[in-house]
Amino acid sequence: MTDSRGGVIVVDKPAGMTSHDVVHVVRRAFGGMRAGHTGTLDPFATGVLALVLGRATRLAQFFSGADKEYLADIRLGSATDTYDATGTVTFTAAVPCNTPTYADVERVLADLRGAQEQTPPPFSAKMSGGIRAYTRARQGLPVDLRPASVTAYALDGIAIDGDTVRVHVHCSAGYYVRSLAHEVGRALGIGGHLIALRRVRSGAFGLAGARSLEDVLLRPEAALEQIQPLDTLLPEIPAVHVTPEGAVRVAHGQAVAPGHTFGAAGDPVPLRVRLIGPDGRLLALADRREGNALHPSLVLV
Repeated sequence: MTDSRGGVIVVDKPAGMTSHDVVHVVRRAFGGMRAGHTGTLDPFATGVLALVLGRATRLAQFFSGADKEYLADIRLGSATDTYDATGTVTFTAAVPCNTPTYADVERVLADLRGAQEQTPPPFSAKMSGGIRAYTRARQGLPVDLRPASVTAYALDGIAIDGDTVRVHVHCSAGYYVRSLAHEVGRALGIGGHLIALRRVRSGAFGLAGARSLEDVLLRPEAALEQIQPLDTLLPEIPAVHVTPEGAVRVAHGQAVAPGHTFGAAGDPVPLRVRLIGPDGRLLALADRREGNALHPSLVLV
């Protein structure tokens, strides 16, 4: 690993493991290095799971809110209580069940694109009555969840194979593809549930840079060399370079004045910036205060 402070590694999560399971395996493979994920995937789902390592764990909040892309397989003809294949069937369409056409699916997807209020699945980590919704659901208690504001930037039907529809989903953080599957089935009048989910992108991290979990376990040294260094992260946040004196102040969590910076990202200075040291290393994230002073909100040195 080029930066001992940490960075990001993208794992192609296998089915059957929780996101926390993957974090535990990677932490152990890297000798106990501090690690965390930037957004969970359900156990049956596969694909992009970006893990923050070392001091980069402090940046997890900035990645978890990124948009996502998925390939989702929706089985039509029945609905389940979990909205996916792991649950109990709660509805089955009358037989025979006519297979919907592409035009039928497109009509439903068109109504679900854009900003919307989406109700999370009853088996989810959302809070209901002070406890996790899935806990209430497993106990047979009523689950009352408020709809959340989410956005489907794109919903595109890719293929229909018998009773299964494959959909490409580009969505905001907080979007439940399981709820999408349930709603598609409901709108078609025949029920539906999610049978496969693969995340192909999470923010700036895609499958092209992902490593299998098996590869990380078998070749941890090689995996460490492929970690995206701390200094390369969050390029969308404008950068401001600091002088040597400014770097010392930042390391102590002290604000830097315009006299401690050069090559500012803009005029006026943005509300949030990355502070870059004379050696090119990312020192901190900072917020603009009165007089264009930059106050470190998250120090990484």
